[in-house]
Amino acid sequence: MAGPLNAFVPDSNAHLAGTDDGPLSGLTFAAKDIFDIAGHVTGCGNPHWLATHGPAPANAWVVQQLVDAGASMVGKTITDELTRGIFGENMHYGTPVNPNAPGRVPGGSSSGSASAVAGHLVDFALGSDTGGSVRVPSSFCGLYGLRPTHGRIPLDGMLLQAPSFDTIGWFARDGETFARVGSIILPQGPATQRPQRLVIAEDAFELAEPATRAALEAVLATVRPLFTASSALRLSPVSLEEWSGHQQALQSREAWESARDWIDEVNPTFSFEVSDRYAMARSVTDEQIVIAQAGRDAVIARMNEVFDGGDVVVCLPTTVSPAPLIGQRVSERHTLRLRNSALTSIAGNTGRPQISLPLAEVDGLPVGLSLLGDYGADERLIELAQEITG
Repeated sequence: MAGPLNAFVPDSNAHLAGTDDGPLSGLTFAAKDIFDIAGHVTGCGNPHWLATHGPAPANAWVVQQLVDAGASMVGKTITDELTRGIFGENMHYGTPVNPNAPGRVPGGSSSGSASAVAGHLVDFALGSDTGGSVRVPSSFCGLYGLRPTHGRIPLDGMLLQAPSFDTIGWFARDGETFARVGSIILPQGPATQRPQRLVIAEDAFELAEPATRAALEAVLATVRPLFTASSALRLSPVSLEEWSGHQQALQSREAWESARDWIDEVNPTFSFEVSDRYAMARSVTDEQIVIAQAGRDAVIARMNEVFDGGDVVVCLPTTVSPAPLIGQRVSERHTLRLRNSALTSIAGNTGRPQISLPLAEVDGLPVGLSLLGDYGADERLIELAQEITG
């Protein structure tokens, strides 16, 4: 499917018609090109992957649920290669347009999905989130986006990067559509209460650039009255950067194990950034993994303390800044990726749900405010999003 935003992959005409009488009938959606569509090759953002894999035998679980509910899939969208990026620049297929921040990246790795939704080409779109690949594009493009509780949505028929971190998320421009999609693809979870206590993550806000922090703090004035109590708290007793380092090591090892055999056999062409990340992943030692797993366990224990009582939601910036310019220097991009990863690793390490809301702008550029919930509180976060945004 061609389009003016370079959001859709050029080598697939995959589409699926929804039923006429389902709860999502009349809605259109796009699927990141890591989700299987029966009879079509899943390209995963790399032409070598496309050329060395056969057609999928069945639709991905999440795609089938949406089609059965009446939504029509109109195309597959560009992704960073094998989902190994959070900015959305693909050397093989180009950079999808960010309609709400012209000349700037859409965010990755769910870049095409975010672009298609922000550009009104579809009503909603599927993405995946391992290290921030739904939350970051949501912030950069001014969209609603959720990383669900880890394990909540089945990953059947989806490329796996790092299974202990991989999740399926989605984008929408409005809270009502976002909630309708969630009612279909979020399997029945445990009963949870509406959060009553708002915890503002001080160390997360300190990571944001001054203008971004000011814009988001101004928004908090409209968020606080929805809770019976609010307080500020430093989440990490060490640093969020250290927390992020644990995820980087563990995720890298898993990503290398997932792709190693194919890389050895095919010797594919990757962008410098993706090649660099796989080279780093290959060098992670067993000793580093032991340290990182202990660190992750400590992160989980600390966040269990923060959520003690079950009625807490944590507020933090989704990204440290609005979308950077396309073509930013690699060295600057590396530093920015690490800073954003310090924010996204809180949910990543713990497996908790996080929703990004399009509530603020910096010089006319979108930037998201996130709510982090307890395990299984995905629906409560979606309900809060509707309350906050009206």
